[in-house]
Amino acid sequence: MDELLKVHEAAALLPTSERFIRRLIAERRIEFVKIGRHVRIRESALLAFVVTGTVEPLMTHEVTEKAA
Repeated sequence: MDELLKVHEAAALLPTSERFIRRLIAERRIEFVKIGRHVRIRESALLAFVVTGTVEPLMTHEVTEKAA
């Protein structure tokens, strides 16, 4: 089972601000768990967020073809 991270722990892991993590939660752009009034984020959900936001680099020949 994944570890459940507090907002400040998730922010430290990325590294980013707590405000950014709270915005992701408010906009429902990241999966989270509510335990009563507490919000927790699974480590796997944090990793999935990073993976979906990863942009693959273009090769040099692909860049020149698109420019033409």
